[in-house]
Amino acid sequence: MTKIVLVSGSLRRDSLNTTALRTVRRLVRERPAGPDGPHEVAMLSVGLLPLYDGDVERCDGSAAVREAKELVRGADALIVSTPSYNGEMSGALKNALDWLSRPGGASPLTGRVVALLSASPGARGGVDAQPALRGVLSRCGALVVDHEPVALGRAGELPVTDGEFTDPAAVGALGGLLDAVFAALRQPVDVPA
Repeated sequence: MTKIVLVSGSLRRDSLNTTALRTVRRLVRERPAGPDGPHEVAMLSVGLLPLYDGDVERCDGSAAVREAKELVRGADALIVSTPSYNGEMSGALKNALDWLSRPGGASPLTGRVVALLSASPGARGGVDAQPALRGVLSRCGALVVDHEPVALGRAGELPVTDGEFTDPAAVGALGGLLDAVFAALRQPVDVPA
């Protein structure tokens, strides 16, 4: 069974990035089962994590942090969708990555396949936030999927049904990213030193 964890960098209830990930969740569930059974999908809510604090970390963190680390540690891949806040990833997402990056060299992100996307009401689709996100994930030892950026522009105008995008171009872009994730999972893994 392939387990994919979806991470939205937005806390808004009607977030475009969360809508994109709900669409990905459906696409994963529609894929034919693998040799070990159907694919599993889980969502990680970055809003449940406290602000990073080294003192809290030294005391074994919080229950929410431990659960988030265990969820990521048990995943084959992550798909992270970020809004662009002033051209960067959201503070909530950066905070989650700061927690998940610990302990250095042995974090749940080390060697984990991760794909990026963004969605925005703006024409550029939040693509400006992706390079910094890619950099942080790479420094954490994640294996960032090499794929043309998926940035859903004017996403607030895209049709939505049951909390998922239905626009064929958007669904196709998300499906292409998912194809790249599964292809990366089939490749031999070289864990960064």
